[in-house]
Amino acid sequence: MSVVEDSLVYKTVEGVDLRLYTFRPAEEDPAELLPGIVFFHGGGWVGGDPQQFFQQSRYLAERGMLACSARYRLIDVHGTSPLECVKDGKSAIRWMRAHAETLGLDPERLAAGGGSAGGHVAASAAMLPGFDEDGEDPAVSSRPNALVLFNPVLDTTNTGWQNGAKMLGKRARDLSPMHHIAHQMPPCLLLHGKDDAAVPFENAERFCRRMTDAGNRCELIGYDGEGHGFFNRGRDEGNGPFLQTVREADAFLRSLGYLHDAPS
Repeated sequence: MSVVEDSLVYKTVEGVDLRLYTFRPAEEDPAELLPGIVFFHGGGWVGGDPQQFFQQSRYLAERGMLACSARYRLIDVHGTSPLECVKDGKSAIRWMRAHAETLGLDPERLAAGGGSAGGHVAASAAMLPGFDEDGEDPAVSSRPNALVLFNPVLDTTNTGWQNGAKMLGKRARDLSPMHHIAHQMPPCLLLHGKDDAAVPFENAERFCRRMTDAGNRCELIGYDGEGHGFFNRGRDEGNGPFLQTVREADAFLRSLGYLHDAPS
């Protein structure tokens, strides 16, 4: 299936246009709303680029989804902080829901995904109270309906990603999804390397255990011998980590009714 690519401004803040890079199936049934997903790239809240998730987005668009990769404010580029990263993540999800009719999107099937710090942005949108941008309509939910996370930062306190704890200081717990797990969280898929030296695999195990204990669906798939950012490797390989993780995401989204037939 061919894919149509575009970019749309979802937010303008302090003179900066933040864009969603969109990928959608070229052949659509106009009477049928598309399930959606928005990805947030990694880079420690400091750098990075939405292109990190372009290939995952193209894949899911070919499978029949509206898939987006978001640009959000970064410390090195915009002089902001991780708080603004979370605000932008919530803004992107809220904007997609507010424009669901124009986008041909099913607002009740809108997932969020991301890698590393981008995984933190996605999880924060699902779990953290507050951090909403001034002037946005709180009646439009910024919480995703599902999460697909690649070696995400889930604990920003001293028991998790140490750089996060140092950067956030007294706000470390406020921005820690691990410490805001409650009942009725969105179903979550975690894809994590067992040899991750940046974000320990133990963090993912602990998060998944707490999610399950709270009555939520959480699936953790660990990859032996793999470190941080492993899912970027093997994009051109027949069965490298990239394709493996994309196929696991596909299966998870099928289980939620976002996708239907198994990929060929």
